[in-house]
Amino acid sequence: MARCVCHVATADDAGKRLDALLAERSLYASRSAAAKAVAEGRVLIGGAPARKSCAVAEGMAIVCELDDGAERFAVAGEPIELDIRFEDDDMLVLSKPAGMLTHPSPEHSTGTLVNALIHHCGPQNLCNVQGEDDRPGIVHRLDGDTSGLMLAAKSDLAGELLMDAIRAREVDRRYVALVHGIIPHDTAMIDAPIARHPTERTQMAVMDTPRARDAVTTLRVLERFAGGTSDNGYTLVECKLSTGRTHQIRVHMQYAGHPVVGDQTYTSGAPRDKRAQLGLGRQFLHSCRIAFDHPLTGEHLSFRDALPDDLACALSSIRERSCGATDAGRELSDIIYLDTDRT
Repeated sequence: MARCVCHVATADDAGKRLDALLAERSLYASRSAAAKAVAEGRVLIGGAPARKSCAVAEGMAIVCELDDGAERFAVAGEPIELDIRFEDDDMLVLSKPAGMLTHPSPEHSTGTLVNALIHHCGPQNLCNVQGEDDRPGIVHRLDGDTSGLMLAAKSDLAGELLMDAIRAREVDRRYVALVHGIIPHDTAMIDAPIARHPTERTQMAVMDTPRARDAVTTLRVLERFAGGTSDNGYTLVECKLSTGRTHQIRVHMQYAGHPVVGDQTYTSGAPRDKRAQLGLGRQFLHSCRIAFDHPLTGEHLSFRDALPDDLACALSSIRERSCGATDAGRELSDIIYLDTDRT
């Protein structure tokens, strides 16, 4: 059952962020809970929904709707090893392994990147810019079965600036994918809007509807592999995201007729022979490069991440069928080749 309380800001409250003040005054259990209440429109200032980043002024009347019912489950830290490539007081760059979800869900409340970040940083040292209790530190996501580089933020300011930079396409995110079939051109762009699939709740699809959101992926071919007895050949590509829609690369590659090898969801157009999946139980998709300006210092940072063992071994298994690396492929040789494959 909900009840409303009113807090009139004192001189000591002035200048503080609204969500921080609400937690400090114990109106909500935590800063993330306060941010969630603000995001849901349950905190009013002057009769209008407030913003969590609002700077509090002395005398401001803040009306809060409080829920006396049960709180949502608290996300606990877990001692999960993190592969951290950069860390300072404001943010982290890390490489996420395949199989790890970015944040908890009702079905998976443990073993996620958030659980690991809480243990590593402490819950008070992670941003909450998404207004969710279960997503501290998160500014963007990778699919559970996609590996590689991603960003996390400690301070709210860093989190907000990173999210702004991602929206403004100022964060250069590149992925390596192995797809079915031969892509003839060395470069390509897929510009096709994406929306929730009309009948499959967990899937996305290219759709021309008002609710679809713009989605742009550019490709560079790295290497081509001739067809075999169970497949129609493969193309290794670098994908650059100009937008960040859910499952964007996987949906776009399926739409283009070149689904990602190993993808268990977006499979139309893939050979039916299981051998064509090269023994993979997850999609061949890896966040291999990320470059951006540090949100607080302005320093330009750039990181590269080599293929993990499962993807590198799958690629090695078809190496003898290579039609030759492109200039782009040679540029990324440190990412896509095993030491024994390099020439």
